[in-house]
Amino acid sequence: MKIPFPKLPPLPIDAALPALCDALVKGSAAVLVAQPGAGKTTRVPLALLDASWRGDAKIIMLEPRRLAARAAARQMAKLIGEDVGGTIGYRVRLESKISARTRIEIVTEGVFTRMLLDDPELSGVAAIIFDEFHERSLDADLGLALALDARALRPDLRLLVMSATIDGARVAKLLDNAPVIDSPGRTFPVETFYAEPDPLKRMEDQVTAATLKALREHEGSALVFLPGQGEITRTAERLATRLPPNTDLAPLYGQLSPAEQDAAIQPAPDGRRKIVLATSIAETSLTIEGVRIVIDSGFRRVPVYEPATGLTTLATTRVSRAGADQRRGRAGRTSPGVCIRLWNEGQTSALEAFDTPEILAADLSGLVLDLAAWGVSDPAQMGFLDPPPAPAWTEAKTLLTRLDAIDASGHLTSAGKALAKLPLHPRLAHMVVAGAEDGDAQTAADLAVLIGERGLGGDDIDLARRLDRFRTDRSRRADDARSLARRWAKLAGGASGENRDAGHHLARAFPDRVAQPAGPRGRFRLANGRQAQLEETHSLAGAPFIVVADLTGSATQGRIRSAAALDPADLETLFGHRITDDTILAFDTASGSVRARRQRRLDALRLADEPAQVTDLEQAAEILAASVLKRPETLPWSKEQKALRARSTWLHQTLGDDFPDLSDTALAADPAWLVPHILGETRLSDISADHLGMALESILPWAKKQEMEKHLPSHFHAPSGSHLPIDYAAENGPALEIRVQELFGLDRHPSIANGKVPLLLVLLSPARRPIQTTRDLPGFWRGSWKDVVKDLKGRYPRHPWPDDPIAAPATSRAKPRGT
Repeated sequence: MKIPFPKLPPLPIDAALPALCDALVKGSAAVLVAQPGAGKTTRVPLALLDASWRGDAKIIMLEPRRLAARAAARQMAKLIGEDVGGTIGYRVRLESKISARTRIEIVTEGVFTRMLLDDPELSGVAAIIFDEFHERSLDADLGLALALDARALRPDLRLLVMSATIDGARVAKLLDNAPVIDSPGRTFPVETFYAEPDPLKRMEDQVTAATLKALREHEGSALVFLPGQGEITRTAERLATRLPPNTDLAPLYGQLSPAEQDAAIQPAPDGRRKIVLATSIAETSLTIEGVRIVIDSGFRRVPVYEPATGLTTLATTRVSRAGADQRRGRAGRTSPGVCIRLWNEGQTSALEAFDTPEILAADLSGLVLDLAAWGVSDPAQMGFLDPPPAPAWTEAKTLLTRLDAIDASGHLTSAGKALAKLPLHPRLAHMVVAGAEDGDAQTAADLAVLIGERGLGGDDIDLARRLDRFRTDRSRRADDARSLARRWAKLAGGASGENRDAGHHLARAFPDRVAQPAGPRGRFRLANGRQAQLEETHSLAGAPFIVVADLTGSATQGRIRSAAALDPADLETLFGHRITDDTILAFDTASGSVRARRQRRLDALRLADEPAQVTDLEQAAEILAASVLKRPETLPWSKEQKALRARSTWLHQTLGDDFPDLSDTALAADPAWLVPHILGETRLSDISADHLGMALESILPWAKKQEMEKHLPSHFHAPSGSHLPIDYAAENGPALEIRVQELFGLDRHPSIANGKVPLLLVLLSPARRPIQTTRDLPGFWRGSWKDVVKDLKGRYPRHPWPDDPIAAPATSRAKPRGT
C-alpha cells in the first residue's frame, strides 16, 4: 500500500536514507547514528512506508516518553497533511489515537513491551524502530531483547536502532553485525559559552541570572535545563517578576498533564518569547519552535535502586557528555543558536561519556516478571547490551517470590500469570489482583493510577485524600485515568462490591513498607527495618500504622512522599500468617536478672510487648551466664577457687592443653561451662560459690586435680610447720608470702614443677610487712641478710635473729619474756 504525501523540505537525514532503506532490503536489521537535528525521528518512518518488505503491515516506532511520542506523531502527520490517527497514530499510557488506517504507530517503550508479551509474533507489524536508544531505558533494553528473541518466530521482522549519541558498533554486534549508517547532524551552528559557577549561590539563583543575561544579549526563546520539578518551581518564582513584558514562562516536566506539556512545546505567539524550564524530558525527540538559547544547569535527576534496602531513590547527578551534547543541540534545530553551560569548560572532559543504562541502576522486578512471562528465568539467555546486575536480579526474584508471582526456579506461577497480564509494576499488579479477590478491584486500580501518575488528585502525601479528590476530578486527564483504572480492574477479573480503605490495598503492594511510629512524632519504622519520616504536623504522623508507597533519601533518613493510614485490624487480616508470637528473654542490667517479654511481631514491627514469666530455664541460664561472664571477676569466687583457677591457667600456659585455661578471658569466651550448674536461676545474685565450685569440678575433675598437685602444690609446708598457700596468680609468677623466721634452717630455695620453677619468695617481717623478695634463698642468707637482720633486731627485739639463719631452727613465735 503506497501512501502519497507531499514533497518534504530537505533535512540532513535525507542523504542517509537511501543507504538505510537499502540495508533494510538486504537485511533485517540496521543501526542509524544521526546527530541532533538530522531529522531522523520524523523522516525515517515516513521513508520506510514505501518499502517493498512492508506490504500492508505497520511500522512501530518506540519513544522513551509520552511527550515525545505525541509530538513526533503530530509532526509526521502535519508533514503529510493529515491529522493524527490516520496514517500516523500513537499509543501511550492513558491515551491513544489510532485507526484502521494507521500504518506508522508511535508508542512508548513500556507499551511496546505489553504488545510483544500479548503477541510474541507481532502479527501485522513489519518493522520496529527504537528511537533515541542512547537513553538506555530499562523498557528499551527489554524491548530490544524480546524483539531479538521474537525473530525466531518472525525472521522477516525488521529492527532499526536509532540514536544521536551511541556506540553504534556495540549495538550492531548485538544485532548480528548489522550495518551502521551515519548521518550528519544539526543544520545550524550553536555557539557554546561557559559561565563560572558560584559555589555560594543556589542553583536557581545562578540559572535565573544566566537566563536574564541571555535574554538581553541574544534573540529567540530559551530552553533551560534543570534537575527536577522543585528547581523548576523555584526558578520560575525568581523569574516571574523580572522578565521582559513580552516573555512567557512554561514549565515542562513529567508530572504535568499532557495538555500542559503540549502547551510548553508549542511555539510562542508572534511578537513574544518563551522560556521553557524543563527537566531531561526535553533532551531528545523534541523540536520547540523558536528556541535559539539553551541554558544548561549541568544536572539531572535519576532514579537509583539500592538492592540492599529495596528502595529506589532519586539522585541528582551530573549530566553526561552525551546528554550535554543533546541539550546543546536543542538550540540549533531551526536557526543558529547559543548554549550557555553553567560549569567550567575544563569540567566537560571529566563528565561521564554516556548516561548510566537504567538496567544497571533500576528495580528489576518488572523485568524479571516480564521475562518469566516470556518463559525465561535466566537473563543470560537474552540479548542484553548490558546484563542485569546480579544483586538487583536476586532482590527482584525475592520480591516476586514474596508476591507468589514466581516459584523457586524462577518460573511464573498461576498468580504470576495474573500479575503479568497487567501493565503495572509487580507490586501494583499484585495489589489490583488481590483487590479483585477482595471484591474491590476498582479502588486498588484507582490507587495504582495515582501512584503511577503523580499530580492526579493533588500532591498530598496521604493517598486516601488524593483518592477522594481524584474521584471527583472532572478534568480530561482524570477521566482518562479513571478509564484506564476501570480497564485494569476488569482485566484483573474482579467486580466491585466491597469498599476497602486505601491502606488495606497499599499493604498488599508494599508489605515491607508497613510502618509504625518509632521515636518522635512523624518518625516511623518500616517492616523491612528501615527508618522514614514525614512532617510532624501532617495528619498521618499520629497514625498507629501507615503504609508507605513512596519515599526518598537514605535507608536511615528516608522522607515519606506518599502513604496511607492502615487499620491495625488489617494487619491480622492481611498478614496473620506471617505474624509471630514469641517470648523474648533478655538480661536486664538494672535489676541484674533475666526478664521475659511476650512479643507479637511482623518482621521488624513490634505489635505487642508485655512482661511474661520465664519458662525456658535453659535459655534463661544461657543468657544469665553470657551476661555475667562479660565481667567474670565480679562472680563470688572463693579464695580456694581463685587459687585453683590460677594453678590450672599457669599449667595451661606452661604445659599446653593438658590443663584447661581458667582465666577470666577464657571463661568469658564460652559460657557453656556455667550453664548446667545455674539452671533455674535468673538473677546474678542467685549465683553462689557453690554453683561455681560445681562448675569447676566439671571442668577440672578430681583425677586432674591430683595430677595438678604433683606439679603445682596448692600450699607450701614451711620448716616452721606452717601450711601456707602459693599465689599462682601473682603478676611475676607463682609467689609465696612467708615470715622470714619460718624459713630458718632451710638451705635450698622452695620450688614447684618438680623443682624446675623457683617460687618468688616475698619475705615478711613478724608484722607481715615485706622486707625482701628473692628467687635465691641461700644467696639471701649469705648476702643481704646481714644488713636486713640489723634492722629487724631493732624493730622486733623479742624475736630471734641469728647471725647464721641456716643453722638456726625455724619458728613462727617470738622468744618468751625474760629470755
